[in-house]
Amino acid sequence: MCAAMYWLLTPAQGATLPLPPPGEQVVGENLHVVVEPNDTLLDIARRYDVGLNEITAANPDVDPWLPKPGDWVVVPGRFILPDAPRKGIVVNLPEMRLYYYPPPQPGHQAVVITHPLSIGAEGKTLPLGATSIIEKIKDPTWYAPKSIIEEHEADGRPAPKVVPPGPDNPLGQFAMRLGWSSYLIHGTNHPFSIGMRVSHGCLRMYPEDIATLFQKVAVGTPVRVIDKAYKAGWRDGKLYLEAHLPLTDVDNDAPSSDLTGAVSSILAVTKKPLDDQAWRRIKEIAGQHRGIPMAIPTASQRTAQAPAAAPTHTSDAAPLPPPQDKGWFVQVGAFIQETTTRRVTSQVAVLHMHMTRSAPKDSPLCRLLVGPFESRETAATRRQQLKTATGIEGIVYPVDRYSDYQPCD
Repeated sequence: MCAAMYWLLTPAQGATLPLPPPGEQVVGENLHVVVEPNDTLLDIARRYDVGLNEITAANPDVDPWLPKPGDWVVVPGRFILPDAPRKGIVVNLPEMRLYYYPPPQPGHQAVVITHPLSIGAEGKTLPLGATSIIEKIKDPTWYAPKSIIEEHEADGRPAPKVVPPGPDNPLGQFAMRLGWSSYLIHGTNHPFSIGMRVSHGCLRMYPEDIATLFQKVAVGTPVRVIDKAYKAGWRDGKLYLEAHLPLTDVDNDAPSSDLTGAVSSILAVTKKPLDDQAWRRIKEIAGQHRGIPMAIPTASQRTAQAPAAAPTHTSDAAPLPPPQDKGWFVQVGAFIQETTTRRVTSQVAVLHMHMTRSAPKDSPLCRLLVGPFESRETAATRRQQLKTATGIEGIVYPVDRYSDYQPCD
């Protein structure tokens, strides 16, 4: 068997996540990143392979166009797997996200690959149900549908009837045709539209995402399109609910007060009765539509809760080195749950590298760092060793990025 894999969001890559054990549905981890000068939330979304809908929902108090440099924003990276067969491609329309379950390979852990999407505008949504990939097309030619030609003509904007392969092609470099032959999964020449309802029914992906998925997905792969605005699941004994804005709300331009979908998703994963406090929390999550899994404390968890065990690795509690003018860390991950921090720490410990746990002041996050190293080149070498040995992608950062951090509690 290959080494166990743990995933964290890193720039310019999609998410390849190990499937959870039986009875669990939550995968991945959210990431908190610093807004750099001149960044918009669209820039951050593409950098970390999430859609505009996801990053704005997760950061409702942040101006998408003018986030404040130096502030922290949430990059959604934790997901509840959709309630659908874990086979082929599953598209959840309200979430604007695709999940691909590649065929398991002998001796390797089963994984799910997930990417953000753009979906059809109001009244042009992809049909629900099951279909398959019937054709793969590299460098497709775009032929304008009659509906698009008529729309442009009505607006006084003549549209080309044919666009050959190239940078102006609305389909990008790769397209996969669905059994509903007028619909495609394809790239785009407008990548900042990912995470929006702007297409004529097709599913758009970032150019880098479709290029990767195109190589992995075979003709004949099953595709299932679902409409699940609310997803519930378990992880490490905790119940989570993930709430997205229902498509009907967007279409009708009216806020949702119907909790049927949220309640149904909860009841589908637990038969245990929940108390009033849990149901109040469910109502709160369902009304916020933050799009990230949020914990629902059950009565048994509240009564059985005890302080977490102290870390067993001496390197877990190593103090943060004093600020230096030179030096580099490899950031392994940023976690809220102590169990996750310890689990990843045990994976990294086999490399016998110095590890540090640190956090920004007044932050629930605990960052796991390896180093410091004298040069960026050395840190990059250690990052590659980390990836080869554990499957974990690290991020190389200068020491001064963490100069005002403090040890995790």
